[in-house]
Amino acid sequence: MNDLREQSKIKLRFTDEGNPVTMLIVLNVLVFILLNFIEIMYILGNTELSLFQTEVMQWFTMPAMPETLFSRAWVVLTHMFTQESIWRLIGNMFFLWAFGFLLQDLYGLRHTAPLYIYGALAGALLFVLSVNLIPRFAESAAQLHYTGPGAAIMAIALAATTAAPNYRIFPMINGGIPLWVITLIYVIVDVAGLASLAFPYHLAHLGGALTGFVYLKSVQRGADPGGWMHRIYHWFFNLGKPGVKKKAPVSLKKQVFYNTKGNPPFKKTATITQQRIDVLLDKISQGGYESLSPEEKEFLKRAGEKDL
Repeated sequence: MNDLREQSKIKLRFTDEGNPVTMLIVLNVLVFILLNFIEIMYILGNTELSLFQTEVMQWFTMPAMPETLFSRAWVVLTHMFTQESIWRLIGNMFFLWAFGFLLQDLYGLRHTAPLYIYGALAGALLFVLSVNLIPRFAESAAQLHYTGPGAAIMAIALAATTAAPNYRIFPMINGGIPLWVITLIYVIVDVAGLASLAFPYHLAHLGGALTGFVYLKSVQRGADPGGWMHRIYHWFFNLGKPGVKKKAPVSLKKQVFYNTKGNPPFKKTATITQQRIDVLLDKISQGGYESLSPEEKEFLKRAGEKDL
């Protein structure tokens, strides 16, 4: 199956328009550029950088104090896209790209953004709770802030690993390294930070990891935890479009037997064609490998064994 995908045209490229992973990376980079531009203005204006933290960053990062958080409710969203270090940005975006594209290749484009948000929110909740409930950190709660997509990326990493733990990368190294090994190292390195003053931050990342595991398991059971997010998204962006009408329901018979979605119908034949391979790969990119029927999976298996 992996050889087949390497030989054929895979649609999930970094530059795909509308790809959730690409959109999340772009959003993280844009927020980083904006904040650094403002910081440069502070430097050129010979202003103390401490003022940049109190006058700008506090409006993007999540405070540990609940009363402060309630007065800046929007930071629940902005904190998951805010990073100050260029090296941390590069590292986070690399892992988001690697794990995110693998998850989308297996389960389609639908779950990436909701999983990112769920993971970030779970991490932020654990951060606030740990700071306020552990006396060691409660003393300095007013000075602690949480920021970055670490928990969100950890959620995507665990979801991708749960979906395909034996997926192998770096095939040139003794046949490849199983994905679960890479993820285990990734998690262990983060867990090591629990034995430090950064305990609340690393606990937040573990909360994101647990969220990713639970989310993917619910999807495998047939649930759609992110469905309500998609409905809100489409409702919001259709507000300014007059005349948008709700589509009449299409009968199952018409949808299954008569809707060709612009593609010419296939004739029943045993011949393996590149055309059908491309259509099935498009279907995988939208709904994931699990969306294929047993007959389609068998077709791709036979195609992978055949040198087209």
